Amino acid sequence: QVQLVESGGGLVQPGGSLRLSCAASGTFYRINGMGWYRQAPGQEREFVAMISYEQSAWFGDSVKGRFTISRDNAKNTVYLQMNGLKPEDTAIYYCNAAVEVVALSPIPHWGQGTPVTVSS
Repeated sequence: QVQLVESGGGLVQPGGSLRLSCAASGTFYRINGMGWYRQAPGQEREFVAMISYEQSAWFGDSVKGRFTISRDNAKNTVYLQMNGLKPEDTAIYYCNAAVEVVALSPIPHWGQGTPVTVSS
């Protein structure tokens, strides 16, 4: 069984920074794309960022230039560095990973979510 465990959420003032982490554990062949989505109250889940095993990255329009994403393949961990935070970044942030439990058959997995609140 594969588990994704997020950490690093919390309360931060506008303009501040936070770093989220998501570590995968369990038995699997490898992890393809790893990334982050977020969901604010009353809104649909929104794509934030994704990084491939080969370190190519993609970002949602609302976070481009403010957020960066990185991963450590040896640790099966993905990081989201969030700078210049705005109140509209307030949401539950969910880790997502395409896990090859069986080689060449990736299955999406989700973490339990970590809350981020941007407020003065």
